[in-house]
Amino acid sequence: MTSPIFRILRLFDEAGIRYMLNRYREDTIDVHATLVGERIELSIFEDGHVEMSRFVGNEDVLEGDLIYEVVAAYVQENAEWEKRVGEPNQEA
Repeated sequence: MTSPIFRILRLFDEAGIRYMLNRYREDTIDVHATLVGERIELSIFEDGHVEMSRFVGNEDVLEGDLIYEVVAAYVQENAEWEKRVGEPNQEA
């Protein structure tokens, strides 16, 4: 029996989908793939189960200076989170 990570990577390879592998936890291998109009994140756990997040959106090109607003909003959100909870927001 082939492990889920190899089945998924083979599926992406055969479809011509490019992906990146990452490790954020000791018990998972994460696969990130970007398709036109969506991004897929898979977490393949040591026990073989797979969790998937799918982010669908448009492909609008935005002004580069918008990154400053995005980062400022993130910093503000974390500052507010720290006031409420007392530690940085790990969910973002």
